[in-house]
Amino acid sequence: MTLWDYSVALYARPGAEAMFLRLQDEEGRCVPLLLWRLWCEAEGRAVDAETAARAVALARTWTASMVTPLREVRRRLKSPFPPVTQAARETLRGQVAATELAAERVLLERLEALTSPPADARLARAHRSAKP
Repeated sequence: MTLWDYSVALYARPGAEAMFLRLQDEEGRCVPLLLWRLWCEAEGRAVDAETAARAVALARTWTASMVTPLREVRRRLKSPFPPVTQAARETLRGQVAATELAAERVLLERLEALTSPPADARLARAHRSAKP
């Protein structure tokens, strides 16, 4: 299962959205990084210290540069901004929210690319290459 598919499925579980938003908003956690780590465990993908450090650096940089600014704009669009109509703000807010989600998906895809295959996949490849 891809990291994106895993994340969507996990996020859809009852109570998960509220929990992840609390971790993000109240504790300053990077939800895509948390999802990546949970996915690695679920998939049996080893994460060494170097990979973890690269993942954290990537997540911090991408989130600060791309995701957080989009999130801030989306949140500011909740408030009235005369003479812009509420309908216009809501339309734009939806577009910004979609872009924010796309930015998080890019991060998840890059985190997945950093990760080694599951242990059983590595064993299967090694076994296939050992056959005459």
